[in-house]
Amino acid sequence: MKLKSFFAAVVLTLFPLGAWAEAGDPISMETMLLDVPTAEVLDRYQASFLTRAYAHGSVMETVEFGVFPRVNLGISVAAHELIGSSSSIKVLSPDFQAKWKLFDGDLYLPAIAIGYDGRRYGYGYKNRVYTYPTDKNKKYLDDRKGGYITLSREIIIPGLDATAGLNFSDFDWEEMYMFTGMSYVFKETIGVMAEWDNIRNIRDSRLNMAARFYLHPSLSFDLGVRRIGRGDESERILQVRYVGNF
Repeated sequence: MKLKSFFAAVVLTLFPLGAWAEAGDPISMETMLLDVPTAEVLDRYQASFLTRAYAHGSVMETVEFGVFPRVNLGISVAAHELIGSSSSIKVLSPDFQAKWKLFDGDLYLPAIAIGYDGRRYGYGYKNRVYTYPTDKNKKYLDDRKGGYITLSREIIIPGLDATAGLNFSDFDWEEMYMFTGMSYVFKETIGVMAEWDNIRNIRDSRLNMAARFYLHPSLSFDLGVRRIGRGDESERILQVRYVGNF
């Protein structure tokens, strides 16, 4: 077995390992919409296993842990062109995540969290056209979110949550963006969400929408569309998330 195929196999096995963990508390407050982070965190000793399948046969596995009260740490590994008949599987460099919930929120103020998200999407793009890049400084269509601050709270009716925040890609203050999103869960069985991400100008911003199905109190399945209205840059994604205890 080639080395790159071996690492790709490892990526796919990370999610089933989550099934061995003890089932966690029901997923009530989401730590993520699609790409937008909320102010919620996993409880201490909880673990989240998230598998995303997206454009060009790519698969990303993200594992996050509640390592301390209010503090989450995670790592993501993606394999490009893993799904399909391509022989050019590319295992990408790991990305890291961290989040610290500063404030739980109250009757008047939202919950607040700060964090870092190193995940990048759209490997193989140059000048927004799909091709293997020759410019080493631009390999991804979507750069990492980087450092961020996010605020979340329930609004108007039970189950309707709103999130908004700022992020700084690579902590560069000249690369400041905004993001916002909303989600609604109906009877703990199905949810809908919409988010507007990477907001600084219309061309670079991304509109994403998804439906989330709760197959089990600790297991959810997402069907989503990213970059809505962007022609060939739009993509459909599938996600499966399992939350357990360790």
